[in-house]
Amino acid sequence: MILHTVNFADKAVLGVVARPMAEDLGLSNADIGLLGSVFYVLFVVTGLLGGFIADRVKIVWVLLTMALLWSLVQIPILLVGTFGALIVSRILLGAAEGPAASLVNVAVFGWFPKSKRGFPSAVVSSGSSVAKILVVPALTVVVATFGWKSAFFTMMVVGVIWAVVWFFVGKDGPYSVNSARERAKASGQANVKRVSILRIAALPTFWGGVLGLFAIYGMVTVVLTWLPSYFEEGLGYSRINSGLLFALPSVAGMGAMLLGSFVTDRLSVRGMTVRASRGMVSVAALLLCGACLAVIPFVGPSWAVVTLLVTGYGIGVGVLPLMFVAITHISPERQVASTLGVFVALFQSSGIVAPWLTGYLVDAAPTPVDGYTSAFQLLGVLTLVGAVVMFLTINPERDRARIARIDALTDADGSVEDSELYAASSRREPAASDESRREDS
Repeated sequence: MILHTVNFADKAVLGVVARPMAEDLGLSNADIGLLGSVFYVLFVVTGLLGGFIADRVKIVWVLLTMALLWSLVQIPILLVGTFGALIVSRILLGAAEGPAASLVNVAVFGWFPKSKRGFPSAVVSSGSSVAKILVVPALTVVVATFGWKSAFFTMMVVGVIWAVVWFFVGKDGPYSVNSARERAKASGQANVKRVSILRIAALPTFWGGVLGLFAIYGMVTVVLTWLPSYFEEGLGYSRINSGLLFALPSVAGMGAMLLGSFVTDRLSVRGMTVRASRGMVSVAALLLCGACLAVIPFVGPSWAVVTLLVTGYGIGVGVLPLMFVAITHISPERQVASTLGVFVALFQSSGIVAPWLTGYLVDAAPTPVDGYTSAFQLLGVLTLVGAVVMFLTINPERDRARIARIDALTDADGSVEDSELYAASSRREPAASDESRREDS
């Protein structure tokens, strides 16, 4: 969770320094949006690759390497501090952080059976909220006191400290990919067949989830890059107050993630289908989120706009851990890292466009507030469309059974598919629940 906090603080730092940096370097809103978007150019590529690496290398070493790289790529900003150095640093930082969202969840999933992964995933994912609730206000004060470069120096130091601590405490859990591999070797099944990632990605639950979360992550990147500027330029709050208000959506997001995942875990343990407990709850949340964002241009008072943004953002990001669990349900246990890595990388590709497009809309609009509200309204409409797509496609039990049938038909060489996942492909999760109860006993 702390690593995920550092990860999101690295992303959010651009929103904190946007205005003072623009004033210092003479940057336009489109330039700031470009800095937000280039972060995701290699972010998506390494997000795709990182999962495949984590399927084969211990997750503890992957996370350690990533954290050290995050710190090193801050150096060009500190030494040069030009727009070109910022572009290069943000591209490299995005490349280093690409697999983070999926792999921090994979690391934690290694300690819990499937029926109990929702709440731990929410705790890890709440690191994004912690970053904006605690770290961003602190960085705001640091920037106001020491200048905009000090924010990047602070994050570099924090990343190194985390890496040192992790070197001594990081371990693989009993349900991790590495542990599954060792159990397969011990039972003489070292040659376990892998399911093609293309077959997994072709499942409606997979691509429907990608389309459903596409606008949600676009909203996340816009908030990270532009929300303090929107509060300052669009709604008239002071720079310090804008930095402090930046934490409010994350308070709502943390509450939604923790409460929603705790409740859906209880429903899952009691026998409710994954489609109902994870999928349909996600659909309802996306409908509410989209409605809140879509009506922002029609709301007058600034407090009402802030309320809609806070509510919509909180409900929307609360869907992320639920869908992470749904995707691991259809994935072979040995391929959770690569499956989740590809899934996350695909929906996070919205970050390539969303921050830049927002900056373009702000520059092109008659007033900054018109540009910001248009951007949020567009995200709201896309979220509503995503909710409809997810309603029509999300069915983890059905798609889990499809993969099991495909494997049974194509496994002609006698190799054994991931029995831990496919031993039971019923519509419910009794196997995982029974396993959990035995462990509790």
